Amino acid sequence: MLAYVSRRLFGAVVRLFIVSAVVFSIFCLIPRLGGASADELASRYVGKSAGAAQIHQTAVKLGFTDPIYLQYGRFAKGIVAGQDYNYGPSTEHCPAPCLGYSFINQTPVLPDLLDRLPVTISLASGAAFLWLFGGVATGVASALKRGSILDRASMGVALAGVSLPIFFTGLLSLSVFSYGLGWTAPGGASPMDATSPLDWAYRMILPWITLAFLYAAAYARLTRAGMLETMNEDYIRTARAKGLRERDVIVKHGLRAALTPILTIFGLDLGLLLGGAILTETTFSLPGIGQYAVQAIVNNDLPKVLGVTLLGAVFIIMANLVVDLLYAVVDPRVRTK
Repeated sequence: MLAYVSRRLFGAVVRLFIVSAVVFSIFCLIPRLGGASADELASRYVGKSAGAAQIHQTAVKLGFTDPIYLQYGRFAKGIVAGQDYNYGPSTEHCPAPCLGYSFINQTPVLPDLLDRLPVTISLASGAAFLWLFGGVATGVASALKRGSILDRASMGVALAGVSLPIFFTGLLSLSVFSYGLGWTAPGGASPMDATSPLDWAYRMILPWITLAFLYAAAYARLTRAGMLETMNEDYIRTARAKGLRERDVIVKHGLRAALTPILTIFGLDLGLLLGGAILTETTFSLPGIGQYAVQAIVNNDLPKVLGVTLLGAVFIIMANLVVDLLYAVVDPRVRTK
């Protein structure tokens, strides 16, 4: 077990390094390969009235004229030890871990991301609980009642959940339940302004349900397919022949074997949401990382976009690491691989 954990930890570190290099290349190398000069890259960080000499001086100070490997070296060093940015009137220090410095707002990127992270965690954690519990339970019930009205109705709802985009169901839910019936909080109700746990849940219940509806549909279909496959295996018939209760046969033998693919996509989905649920946060005006990314793209603030991308990659890699460790709990055979 220790060797299995060590291999997964080492693999996570290597993937983090590769992802940082790839993401940096996408934002800094590809524009250069596309023909953009160092002065053109620096022009977004100076005023509209800046002359060619001032733009070139800014490009030199920001290091855009240096070879790409030197730029990546400074970026990687900033993550570990921090970095100083000399963008003109003064030199600003970005403490480690430095994921970039916004020259438009003149602030480090990471503190802004950490300020918005609790909103994204609130959204992702609540929705993840709902879609995991609801989707798996629906899939198990549909598999056990294959061909029944319950099976057809639940899979029809699941198909609708997969098909409808979040900006449609989100706006429709706000129109009906918030502004029409007044049952839920209106858009823009930040959970960080809640005065109690009940107020926090009241502000987040509609975004949770809307986001969970999208994911629960896929989990229900996947669980149903997995249960239909495992419940016909020989070891299921053997378990029943030994006199085990049907509940134990379903949960301990059937569902446990069907959980492996569910854990895989759950790690990916949760990691992606922690990196920013862009459509949901934009639809409900939640001040999370997803909304932060949209604002950075609109303002053409490249360091912010780079920081959000890296943070999302970190969450995905860490979520996959947790899933790999959970594999050993769900399926002991994994420990020997």
